[in-house]
Amino acid sequence: MPRATLPHKGRCFPTGATLTAQGANFSVYARGASSLELVLFDRVDDRRPARMITLDASAHRTYHYWHVEVPGLSPGQIYAFRAHGPEQLGYDPKKVLLDPYGRGVAVPAGYDRQAGARPGDNAATAMKSLLVDRRAAYDWEGDTPLGRPFSKTVIYEMHVGGFTRHPSSGLPPERRGTYLGVVDKIPYLKQLGVTAVELLPVYHFDPQAAPGGRPNYWGYQPVSFFAAHPGYSQGDPAQEFRAMVKALHKAGIEVLLDVVYNHTAEGADDGPTFCFRGLDRDTYYLTDPSGKLLDYTGCGNTMNGNHAVVRRLILDSLRFWVQEMHVDGFRFDLASILARDARGKPLENPPILWDIESDPVLAGSKLIAEAWDAAGLYQVGSFVGDSWKEWNGKFRDDVRRFLRGESNTVARVADRLLASPDVFGHEEREPEQSINFVTCHDGFTLNDLVSYDGKHNQANGEDNRDGSNDNLSWNCGVEGPSDDPAIEELRNRQCKNFLALNLMALGTPMLLMGDEVRRTQQGNNNAYCQDNEISWFDWSLVDRHADLLRFVSLLVAAHVGRDDSANKGFTLTELLRQGRVEWHGTRLGHPDWREISHSLAFTARLADGHRIMHGLMNAYWEPLEFELPPRRWKRWLDTSLPSPEDIGPWEEAPALEGSTYRVESRSIVVLMDTL
Repeated sequence: MPRATLPHKGRCFPTGATLTAQGANFSVYARGASSLELVLFDRVDDRRPARMITLDASAHRTYHYWHVEVPGLSPGQIYAFRAHGPEQLGYDPKKVLLDPYGRGVAVPAGYDRQAGARPGDNAATAMKSLLVDRRAAYDWEGDTPLGRPFSKTVIYEMHVGGFTRHPSSGLPPERRGTYLGVVDKIPYLKQLGVTAVELLPVYHFDPQAAPGGRPNYWGYQPVSFFAAHPGYSQGDPAQEFRAMVKALHKAGIEVLLDVVYNHTAEGADDGPTFCFRGLDRDTYYLTDPSGKLLDYTGCGNTMNGNHAVVRRLILDSLRFWVQEMHVDGFRFDLASILARDARGKPLENPPILWDIESDPVLAGSKLIAEAWDAAGLYQVGSFVGDSWKEWNGKFRDDVRRFLRGESNTVARVADRLLASPDVFGHEEREPEQSINFVTCHDGFTLNDLVSYDGKHNQANGEDNRDGSNDNLSWNCGVEGPSDDPAIEELRNRQCKNFLALNLMALGTPMLLMGDEVRRTQQGNNNAYCQDNEISWFDWSLVDRHADLLRFVSLLVAAHVGRDDSANKGFTLTELLRQGRVEWHGTRLGHPDWREISHSLAFTARLADGHRIMHGLMNAYWEPLEFELPPRRWKRWLDTSLPSPEDIGPWEEAPALEGSTYRVESRSIVVLMDTL
């Protein structure tokens, strides 16, 4: 095997691999390493590198950065590192290491995750970095991030692969489950009316990082923060990702990424070495005084997000996705991890969170925090910063409790309708700080929330031990699928109730992929390893549940006030945001806040009196008669009615007679005045 120590020192900046006039410059941070080797491969599954370049501290190290310039290299070159250093610090020169700043990852056909954890050389089966021309032009055709305000935003949480992988998608096999497959389905997203897609992780993740040999479907096991996942493309993943973003932007739809900067795919102390562990474990990860990895994520390790080097890595990654990939914002998985110091203690003012918020490149980007972690740090309503929005788990839980008929829920659901002032009010921020949702990728789908009392995760191979046991679900009387028309009607009504509350409430609503057509996971509430029809979007449901799709589309249009909708710019939440809200029970002016109450009504009116909305909510199991204010009311929405009577353009809504309205059991009604 040829060895060479080149005379070209190279430069420590920029970090990663960069093409130069002569070849390529490489720079990597490895503080504790005694020496480093750059290894070059002709083919990704070669057992031996074609060339090994030894870097020594006297010639190729500046501060803790190791660097070298190699003449004659071109885009597509496969490369990696080997690091020598103290074994007790995690160094193992037999392990092939990815470039933390690599723009591409090459995966051998015989990739073996466990080879990274076993003793010995893993070159033949290891992932390797790919030299990418950062200067390569892409024709964006004038595209820029859309900058839509949160007040006009409805988020659709979706999985790129699962959205179109099902055979019923109608796409050719090569387009299914890809970035370009999403492009093919843009007309559907436009029909639904959502304004942003929030993509489960799309930067390169380890597909084998699920136990028992099952696939890592969700993608929450990152190996590179700068490379688009190739499993969602047929060619160049970066270019196809850009094509997807450009097409979504042309359709007026923003692109948000679910990003994972709290842990990596290297797992616990006995996990594989891919990159960070082998270059500088104690810089990149939280460790205890003995060097053992700390785990606040439930995934075996925790990134040291407030270390200067890791902070720079995170910021550079975010800037890359904004500047070079044109994404509109980010949802930070387990964001509270980034509020911990080097020993895991919560910080009052975490530097990385302020860095992200104040960075000028990211200033126009949407920032959404999952403001908790797996070790009990819960910061919803107290997350640091001035502009972060937060997933509101209290909205999810209280709406579920109310609609399944629990006691002591009426006052709480009233707060949720008004953007949870009990949670966020002290910060005196905009109501859209609350990201409202009733379902997400983690847990039951909406259909399963109304069809199962318990989880059914046997397919995950963990004897149904995994996944949450506290789902706040109700099966409407039968566990699982039912042919009983009464059960099916009730479940459909409950789905409409959940969607109505989510899209009527102040805040930023988020919908889960497929809830609008009752996608089921067969009772699986933890489908992280189910890359199959359990998780995929079944497109036959679009016709089967066209009534619910229509219902959601009209609600979404009313929430954002879309000018091309039948509601002609009318915005539901405008009334709750700007108007005066009065609470009622079944009797006007007498809200029933008692523990045993299951009903609530409200009147919201703008100051000019030109628009008034009256909402009636009955979570009781019997019909209730509600008194109405003396107006000339039209019925805009009634979840107990069959389609198309359940909802319609408000100008076409039927007029009502009388001073009361009978609200059927487990139903929601919205009336509008006729002025």
